[in-house]
Amino acid sequence: MSERSPVVDHHALQWRDGQANPIVRPLAEEVAVAITYSGQAHAVLMATPADLGDLAVGFTLSEGIAAFGDLGAIAVTESADGMVADVTLSAKALAGLASARERTMASRTSCGLCGVTSLEAAVRALPRLDGVPSVTSQALQRALAALEGEQTLGRTTRATHAAAWAGADGALRLVREDVGRHNALDKLIGAAARAGLDASSAFIVVTSRCSYEMVEKAALAGVTVLVAISAPTALAIRKAQEANMTLVALARADGHMVFTGGERLTGPMAEAAE
Repeated sequence: MSERSPVVDHHALQWRDGQANPIVRPLAEEVAVAITYSGQAHAVLMATPADLGDLAVGFTLSEGIAAFGDLGAIAVTESADGMVADVTLSAKALAGLASARERTMASRTSCGLCGVTSLEAAVRALPRLDGVPSVTSQALQRALAALEGEQTLGRTTRATHAAAWAGADGALRLVREDVGRHNALDKLIGAAARAGLDASSAFIVVTSRCSYEMVEKAALAGVTVLVAISAPTALAIRKAQEANMTLVALARADGHMVFTGGERLTGPMAEAAE
């Protein structure tokens, strides 16, 4: 597996207190990553070149392209124009690839739906989540408190999003980062699947705003509790209700807001949602 460095040092001139000083500033790298299936091109994402095998697996699962059991070897290689992450699919999954949500252009780091060619494909029906893990408000706060210390790229560059996989006790199991919030979540979903983690007894924390496609990705991964540091959109709330997902947002050190599925939360901070 070959990946570029996710951080690049760059010379800059810093103005502070009326003086200019030359500095070297670490920056987050951003490259084109082609997702291919058994050699067939499918999508190009703009992403941070780290954990690209996880990104390819997570993208495959969160886009509903194939189940984890249909995935074979994952090869990440470098080309002159960027990176290629090729996922070997079973014959059955490869045959059904044409019916997967089509993308005809590169996705930008700020966009989770670039290249989708129809309104029907943009907002998909979600499966209803039946798992009912009990998560305490204290566990949510524990995960939030631990997350900042686990953001290696974020501390270095101040330019990346993070997504974290937490157990019901709030202990972080996995953290992935990327300049794109969708990519960070896909990387996390892929890493969790490859590690064999149980989605029914976990929750996900994202450092970005919670737009509806973040709900989609978490729902398709089978995660019933999604926690976002920033605010959700109204459509994200409606999609969370459709999926029977617990959506917590504006989660900060001093508390959080429960928008849907409050029955899965216990503890003093969840009482108002009951």
